[in-house]
Amino acid sequence: MTDTVTPDAGTWRHLLGARHLGASTVLAGGVLLYATNEFLTISLLPSAVAEIGGHRFYAWVTTVYLVASVVAATTVHSTLMRLGPRRAYLLGLTVFGAGSLLCALAPSMEVMLAGRTVQGFAGGMLAGLGYAVINTALPNTLWTKASALVSAMWGVGTVIGPAAGGLFAQFGHWRWAFGILVVLAVAMAALVPVALPARATTSTAPPGIPVASLTLLGAAAMAISVAGIPHDLRATAALLVLGVALAVGFVFVDRRTRASVLPPSTFGPGPLKWIYLSLGVLMAATMVVMYVPLFGQRLAHLTPVAAGFFGSVLSVGWTAGEIVSASLQNRRVIARSVAFAPLVMATGLAAGALLIRDGMAPWLVATWAVALVLSGAGIGIAWPHLSAWAMGSVDDPAEGPAAAAAINTVQLISGALGAGLAGVVVNLSVAGDAVAARGLFAAFAVLAALGALATFRSAPRARVSAAQHAT
Repeated sequence: MTDTVTPDAGTWRHLLGARHLGASTVLAGGVLLYATNEFLTISLLPSAVAEIGGHRFYAWVTTVYLVASVVAATTVHSTLMRLGPRRAYLLGLTVFGAGSLLCALAPSMEVMLAGRTVQGFAGGMLAGLGYAVINTALPNTLWTKASALVSAMWGVGTVIGPAAGGLFAQFGHWRWAFGILVVLAVAMAALVPVALPARATTSTAPPGIPVASLTLLGAAAMAISVAGIPHDLRATAALLVLGVALAVGFVFVDRRTRASVLPPSTFGPGPLKWIYLSLGVLMAATMVVMYVPLFGQRLAHLTPVAAGFFGSVLSVGWTAGEIVSASLQNRRVIARSVAFAPLVMATGLAAGALLIRDGMAPWLVATWAVALVLSGAGIGIAWPHLSAWAMGSVDDPAEGPAAAAAINTVQLISGALGAGLAGVVVNLSVAGDAVAARGLFAAFAVLAALGALATFRSAPRARVSAAQHAT
């Protein structure tokens, strides 16, 4: 085994050439729609809450979206086998459009939460289909580039989403932002029949739906989210302990059930468990961005549109880091880059915690933006390689599609847990927005740093697996 990628490894030109352009466009577009919606809503929330109320449920708007996404993501493999790519995408886009319309018309926070739940279910299916089809429709030499393209849509979506949301909020038309999502869902549905085949590429019997695992996962995410609502510290602590216990119960049940969320190789001696854990910790740490537009308005006194743009800064770093990292060819450099990526992210978040204060001067706002870019670069450096390693680290090749779909499941449930944790940290503070913001960034800096324990375990073994698949 050498340290350089072999000449036949896939290139960007190969991925985006005539042969694979249609599939690449649909896969990237579905994830872009999902990501744009998630982060668009984040920048709309201050205006929406001001009109329809529900401040204590601020974090729930993201949490229910992500929990519903997890439920849908775990059914992606089964849905794909039963309906085929074309009908699966059309189903997801139809439901997504319906949920967006419900949000656009919401008269109260309760209705908004219902619409976000419907949106999340459909969005989780769209995002999961993107990763699943990478494994089944593209050659393994393109997995890293395709993973980078699909996951880069999260970065692009978090640039477009907060900025567009802030623009609509600035002019008092936050409901119209959800109306635009309805239009985009319709446009995407028109493209699907042209770009995707009607049938699945395999005749394997569809797997069952992991009901027990899903129940425990959803309950864990909701317990952590609810923990941010009570004013009683003891109730908050009890709910956090319950959430952790349910997460541990999920691992215990999932490794013993026939219909599972994670592929069986996750619980074997290989690196897959460390790869998924790395992806999960990094994704959870990014949920600090939920409160960036809010603190941008309250602490830096930015306008809604400026705060919306500011909320996308972390994503700029994510996308830039991802594009550069996906182009690396030396396997030793790749392994080391991924291993240290969580520490890069933790450095950016820690710098953010030190910079935040009431009445931030322009130079402090600019420096805070640099810290957010650095935070995003950390996850961008690691993500495409961890995704490709996950697809190539299964013991049984037949687990490949399940391993690919599980990437999105891990991403979504980690985002839900991170969103709930962010709500807990912010709501626990009674000393003002600046103290809450510093606590949030500091807590998530520690979380990101802990991710290095997983990336250092996943990189060496995963590097060998990736090398075998690249030759």
